Amino acid sequence: MDLLTGTATSVRQLDDGRTKAERARRTVEDLRRIIESHDAVTDEDRKIEERRQKAAERLHASKAVVEKLEDIRSRYMSLVTSASLQQRGYQLEKILYDIFELFDLDPKASFRNTGEQIDGAFGLEGTDYLFEAKWQKASAGIQDLDAFAAKVRRKLENTLGLFLSINDFAPDALLAHSTGQPVVLLMTGADLMAVLEGRIDFVSLLLRKRRHAAQTGKILLMITRSFKGSDLETEIRSCSSGIFLSGRRCLHANPELASACKSVCQ
Repeated sequence: MDLLTGTATSVRQLDDGRTKAERARRTVEDLRRIIESHDAVTDEDRKIEERRQKAAERLHASKAVVEKLEDIRSRYMSLVTSASLQQRGYQLEKILYDIFELFDLDPKASFRNTGEQIDGAFGLEGTDYLFEAKWQKASAGIQDLDAFAAKVRRKLENTLGLFLSINDFAPDALLAHSTGQPVVLLMTGADLMAVLEGRIDFVSLLLRKRRHAAQTGKILLMITRSFKGSDLETEIRSCSSGIFLSGRRCLHANPELASACKSVCQ
């Protein structure tokens, strides 16, 4: 009887050892996957940063590109005090078209397709993007994003949307479209000013936004988080011209932008 008991105990210990070994193996595999995922994200971060630096160097090295970007920025600033909201919206579309063209994104101007209006389109790294821009006093709301997302979902699977709202987005709109499988990335006036001032090239900005959405499900990457450690961390919010304010005081160092900001927001 003691022999049988000892044998049964040995079998249980052996089975328990196998179970523990299997658990350990799975734990090691899970850890390896986490490390590989972290390494992949780190490598992607490094590549995007290298791309941003090279793009910035290329922009500053090319006199023609710098002059074109300055021209686009000047045209945008002239729209800040425009009295015609309809004309301002139309000119904003043209400004974004010129930005897409400047960064070799093969842009398409606004068009109407089966009864729906598309502000523009462009392509990047095998993905087609539909574009929509809003420049209105109120933040873009859930109905604005619902309508645009529906347009995007009616296209092929490799299609995403980029929605620019100069005056930000309503919180409920962000929440509603940051669940499930988002198909729209969001861009604010702050993002646009960062591009126009040469602080980041448009392609790098878009790739950061796309990666952030893929990793977190959140479709809005705040500009201040894209430039950690810089003076942009002091920027609080954007006004209708995309210029930063803290309360009523403009934080922008450029006198021209500060003057425009004051004329619009104070």
